[in-house]
Amino acid sequence: MSHEPRIGVYVCHCGVNIAGVVDVKRVAAEMASEAGVVLSREYKFMCSTPGQEMIIDDIQSHGLNRVVVAACSPRMHEGTFQGACRKAGVNAYFFQMANIREHDSWVTLDKEEATRKAIALTRAAVRRVRNHEPLETRQVEVRKEVLVIGGGIAGIEAALTVAESGNHVYLVEREPTIGGHMARFDKTFPTLDCSACILTPKMNAVGSHPNITLMTSCEVEEVKGFVGNFDVKVKRKARYVDHDKCTGCGACVEKCPVKVPSEFDEGLSKRKAIYTPFPQAVPNKPVIDRAACTYFRTGKCRLCERFCEPKAIAFEQQESTQEIQVGAIIVATGFEFYRGEALSWYGHGRYPNVITALEFERLNNASGPTEGVLRMADGRVPQSVAILHCIGSRDKNYQEYCSRVCCMYSLKFAHLVKEKTGAEVFEFYIDMRSPGKGYEEFHDRIREEGAHLIRGKVGEVTDLAVNPEEQGRLIVVAEDTLAGSRLRVPVDMVVLSPGLSAHRDSKVAQLLKCAVDKNGFFIEKHPKLAPVDTATDGVFLAGCCQGPKDIPDTVAQSQAAAAKALALATRGVVEAEGRTACIDPEVCAGCKLCVSLCPYKAISFDTAKEISVVNEVLCKGCGTCAAACPSGAAQARHFKDVHIFNEIEGVLAL
Repeated sequence: MSHEPRIGVYVCHCGVNIAGVVDVKRVAAEMASEAGVVLSREYKFMCSTPGQEMIIDDIQSHGLNRVVVAACSPRMHEGTFQGACRKAGVNAYFFQMANIREHDSWVTLDKEEATRKAIALTRAAVRRVRNHEPLETRQVEVRKEVLVIGGGIAGIEAALTVAESGNHVYLVEREPTIGGHMARFDKTFPTLDCSACILTPKMNAVGSHPNITLMTSCEVEEVKGFVGNFDVKVKRKARYVDHDKCTGCGACVEKCPVKVPSEFDEGLSKRKAIYTPFPQAVPNKPVIDRAACTYFRTGKCRLCERFCEPKAIAFEQQESTQEIQVGAIIVATGFEFYRGEALSWYGHGRYPNVITALEFERLNNASGPTEGVLRMADGRVPQSVAILHCIGSRDKNYQEYCSRVCCMYSLKFAHLVKEKTGAEVFEFYIDMRSPGKGYEEFHDRIREEGAHLIRGKVGEVTDLAVNPEEQGRLIVVAEDTLAGSRLRVPVDMVVLSPGLSAHRDSKVAQLLKCAVDKNGFFIEKHPKLAPVDTATDGVFLAGCCQGPKDIPDTVAQSQAAAAKALALATRGVVEAEGRTACIDPEVCAGCKLCVSLCPYKAISFDTAKEISVVNEVLCKGCGTCAAACPSGAAQARHFKDVHIFNEIEGVLAL
């Protein structure tokens, strides 16, 4: 094939997405006069099979060695058109894409202006592609082991799916047991299935599966390497109980004299200093809370050690680290319930009968502190209960986004209150959102059961009575936006339904070099085409770490993430990106600036030659080194100065 540029230009209509604003025929005609352009066409859907076949046929019949497609974002279809070039025998990096949809037709109202802009963007791509160089990808072997970070229902489902394929899984959970939030729930909407009945068998399956190494009380400390070959350092916290010796008999827990508030029960009950979080915990063996233990505080006691027949108590135990190698990583770090100032605004912590959703779950649970009897702080059964939706959610002062599950679990609470106490229930909501399968029917069921569903945001919860009926009760002050009236509703108990928040203390995103949005949730590679992928190859997302979702959606995404990890492991090899950095050894001054700045640790310093060297397998072609290099020795392949200046000239050409 000739080295002289023979360029084919293809302008996409994208239905009416582009052609409705941009004069695509004019754009194609303008490109036909550009130097090196052999043919210039416009077509309705370039990404379709006929569109790709058109490119392949033209390459073969017209001897094209460069291709430009003016269409949508390269994030969507650059790979599609590179594949078409590859099929026709042209190096994939002799392709360039001009984004005339997101960068032009979708954001420009004036048709003449949009057309001129499309011409400029396409011309820039044409002039740039003239100086493209052939780049080669490299194949790297992939390890078959998979790391799952987080042991809630998302991590459990992902781990089991991978393990059932025959691949080995390391499941890392920072708490002493797996199960996550779901282990604390009583019932699940809309079917009202017992949460423990669904979850416990899966937890036990994880604990006993031969292909799963369960690492509780552990945290990921360091991640090195690249897709297919990650080196992970895991920190194991000291449990002060040797789980290899422990039989889980519970004698140590029984004899321990120390009681502290139980985190699992939201502080509504007490646990011992040596404890198992809940009866169905996996692993079902205790750990010692160093902060609460009398021995660690005073040097005395050791009763647990005295009564432990297997001699499993290990006060001398220290933190340790373990290094593992995996080919793919699934992030399933979950969520936190909102715990900000909006709770105190509605009286939580001030009025004992104002409780949160998790507190309600534990009070209502048969294994909870009241054995499932819903009681007020003074022991009475409530006769009226108000349930407040969207606490800290859909609020510009706190969290603007909808948490997706608050409406449904609040409706579940209404049913459980009516079922257990017969109390009158008032639900205050902003908008009722019930989009899942069977959800709208569940909403109708709760209405038929007699719950009062009031559309209106609550202004405050107070105990200041203005009439005898309100004496000794909590008063919910709200506006009924449908009736256009202000309400004062006296109740015995108020349940606050907080939204879902991202883990604020999670360092996992930083370790994996994954981006998070302004709310702290992991950002997927593409919201439509790659909803479980991340920008870091080989790292996948499952569950609420990516955004609020219910249990069915979490399980579905976990299985999808597992499928992606398995696809990577099954393939056996992965192609490393060709658009990497390179360092000219003749120009490099050995200043090491690039070494310190590289976010992927892909650059090392060769002390013998006193120059920097790029590991092209680790390099992601971000260009940080090229931008910072004072001598110009570091260059980003495919984004060299000549390419950038060609683009600028193309945009500015009249």
